[in-house]
Amino acid sequence: MYGTIAQLRLRKNAEGRLHEVMNGMEDRHVDGFIASYVYRLDNDPQDLMLAVLFTGREAYERNADDPAQDVQFRELRQLLERDPEWHDGEVIWSSTLP
Repeated sequence: MYGTIAQLRLRKNAEGRLHEVMNGMEDRHVDGFIASYVYRLDNDPQDLMLAVLFTGREAYERNADDPAQDVQFRELRQLLERDPEWHDGEVIWSSTLP
């Protein structure tokens, strides 16, 4: 698996629109996409962490190069105070309950 973790700073009163944008991303049915999670951090409700998982690096990069992904990123970016801080990498361990 491969993916990214991003630190986001949400603009005030933008959470409702964030849900709409994230649902739109999910509606695209991207090949190789596994899951995404958005965490609201305890220290400040405007501080978020986004985690996105793909089956592999190739699927991640195909999505990153897709013009439709760029459109959706621009929608997300309008909701943020600043550019996200991205951290891409390979998942080397995971655990889930059955």
